[in-house]
Amino acid sequence: MSLWTDDRTPRQPDRPTSPTRIEEPPPSPPAGGPPRGAEPSPRGGRWFAALGGGAVSAVVVSAVLLGTGIADNDQPSTTPANDNANPVTINASDAKGDLVRTVYNAASPSVASIRTGSGSGTGFLVDSDGTIVTNAHVVGDSKEVQVRFNDKGDYHQGEVLSVDASTDLAAVKVDASDAQGIRPLELANSDDAKVGDTVIAIGYPLGLDRTATSGIVSGLERQIQSPNGFSIDKVIQTDAAVNPGNSGGPLLNDKGQVIGVNSQIATAAGGGDGNVGIAFAVPSDTVKEVLPDLESGTAPKHAYLGLQTTQAQTGSGAQIAEATPGGPAERAGLEAGDVVTKVGDTEVSSPDDVAQAITDNKPGDKVEVTVRRGGDERTVGVTLGQRPEQVPSTQQEPQVP
Repeated sequence: MSLWTDDRTPRQPDRPTSPTRIEEPPPSPPAGGPPRGAEPSPRGGRWFAALGGGAVSAVVVSAVLLGTGIADNDQPSTTPANDNANPVTINASDAKGDLVRTVYNAASPSVASIRTGSGSGTGFLVDSDGTIVTNAHVVGDSKEVQVRFNDKGDYHQGEVLSVDASTDLAAVKVDASDAQGIRPLELANSDDAKVGDTVIAIGYPLGLDRTATSGIVSGLERQIQSPNGFSIDKVIQTDAAVNPGNSGGPLLNDKGQVIGVNSQIATAAGGGDGNVGIAFAVPSDTVKEVLPDLESGTAPKHAYLGLQTTQAQTGSGAQIAEATPGGPAERAGLEAGDVVTKVGDTEVSSPDDVAQAITDNKPGDKVEVTVRRGGDERTVGVTLGQRPEQVPSTQQEPQVP
C-alpha cells in the first residue's frame, strides 16, 4: 500500500480508515486511503513487508498516526511573543500533577495541522523562523500546504522546502509572523530513549484538534519501509494509540522534547481495522541528521550498497539473493550466494545488520565487506554509491541495503 493521510471527506471518529499493507507508493495516492499493492509474506501470524535499501523485514504497517486517547480539559498555555525563540522544556518540578497534562499544555501549541489537496496530517514547529517538520508522505508532491496551529486559528500558507522519501521526512516553512508567540519543540537525543520510558503523542487524528495519547517506548532499533522502498533504521516503537491523520506529529518524552516523528502503525494479519498497539516513529536523531539539507531545499544523500539479502540458510549471516547489476557491491565482486558476515566493524547475524551497518556512512565511503563463499572467507572493499530515488524494480523482495 502507499503511505497515506486522513482524507478530507466527512469523518466518523469511531470508524477510522482501515490501515493496509505498505509498499512502494504511486506518485499521487488518492485521498481517503491507499491503493492496492504487492502482497507481503506472512511470518509467525504477523504480516511483514519487504524493505528495500537498507532493508529488513518489518511488520506490515500503514502510515498515519496518532490516535485519540487522553483528552485535556485545561487550555494549552500560550507564550509571550518575545519568548518564542526558547524551546519547550519541562523540569521535574513542573510535572507535579499529571505528567501527560503537563507535557500537553507545554507542547501542544507547537503542533500543527497540515492539509494538502488530498488529505491531512500533523507537523510541529522546530525553530522561531517558522520551520515545521512532518512526514514526506503527508506533503506528497505538494509544493505548498495549509498550516494551522490550533482549531480556532487561521490556516497559513506553508512552503514545502524539501522532502526525503528515504527517511519519510519533510520540512515546511511558514512566515515567522505566523508562528509568533509559539515556542518550538526541541529535538532530543533519541539514542537516550529506553524501553519503558513514558511517551506522549500529540496530533490531529481524523481532523480532531491536537489530540493527546500516551504510552511507553515499547521497542527500539526497529526498521520500517520508507515511501521509496528503502528501510528506515533505529525506529522507535510505542504503544501510544494512533489513528489516520497523525502522521508527522511528535512523539515526546517526559521533558516535552521530541524523540521521534510518528509515521506508521502495524496491523494484524488479515487486515483488521485500526491499530493493534504498535506504532513507529522515525527517531529524532535522524531528523537532526537530515534537517539541515531539508531546510536548505536539497534532498539528503544516503549511502547505497546495492544488495538484496535473506537470512543465511546455515549459521548466522545474511545471504545475498542478488547484487544489483552495476551497483557498488556487484562492482566489488560480491555475488548471489555469498553470505555476508561483517560490514565494516559490524558483525552481521541477519539482513537487518547489513542495513544498519551503513546507516552512518556517506556516498563515496569505502567499507570492507566480509563474506563466506564456498567454505572460504574473503573480504572485499566496497565504495558506497548514492541511494537511487526508488528501490530498483528487481529488488522488491526481501532485504535491500
